[in-house]
Amino acid sequence: MARPRKFDETHALTAAMETFWRRGYEATSTRDLSDATGLGQSSLYNAFGDKHELYLRALRHYYETHTAEQTAFLDRPGPVKERLRDLMVHALDADLAGPDACGCFSINASVERAHADDDVREEVRRHFATVERALTETIARGQRSGEISPQRSAATLARQVLSTYYGLRVLARVQKDRNALLGVVESAVSAL
Repeated sequence: MARPRKFDETHALTAAMETFWRRGYEATSTRDLSDATGLGQSSLYNAFGDKHELYLRALRHYYETHTAEQTAFLDRPGPVKERLRDLMVHALDADLAGPDACGCFSINASVERAHADDDVREEVRRHFATVERALTETIARGQRSGEISPQRSAATLARQVLSTYYGLRVLARVQKDRNALLGVVESAVSAL
C-alpha cells in the first residue's frame, strides 16, 4: 500500500514554477528544485517525474494561474480600450516591480526552450492562443459597441495588440523607463 503524500502539491509546484521562471530551465538544477520545494530529489521525481516533466507542469500551472489573471482583465466591465490598457499597464508594472521581476514565464520559455522542445512549444502556444482569443473577443465587443472601428478584423487587431503586449513585456526587461513604455501602451490603444 502506497504511503499518502505528506506535502502540498500546489505549493511545491508553485515553488518549482517560480524557480524555473526566475532561473530558466537550463540554469535550474535538481538541487535548486529540491531546495525550493522542500522535497528531497527522489520525492520530487516520484511526485512530478523528471526535470522536463516538472518544467511542463510548471508551465501548465502558470497557464492556470497567470494566464487566467491576464484574461480576467479583459472580462471586467467597462470600456474595451480601458480594459486593454489595464492589461498592458498591469503587466508593465509587474515587469518593472523590482530587480527580481522575471517577466512573463511563457515568453521566457518561448525564447529559451520552444525552438528545440515540441512539448514546451505546445504549452507556450496554448498560452499565447488563449490570450489572443480573449483579445479577439474583447475587441469584437468593442467593435459591436462602436468603441473600436470595424475597418479591420477583430482577429487582426488582436494580433496587433498581442504583439505590442508581448513586445512590451520583453522590452521591460531592459527598458526601465515606465513613462516611455506607457507611451507605447497609449499609442497602441489609441490606434484601435
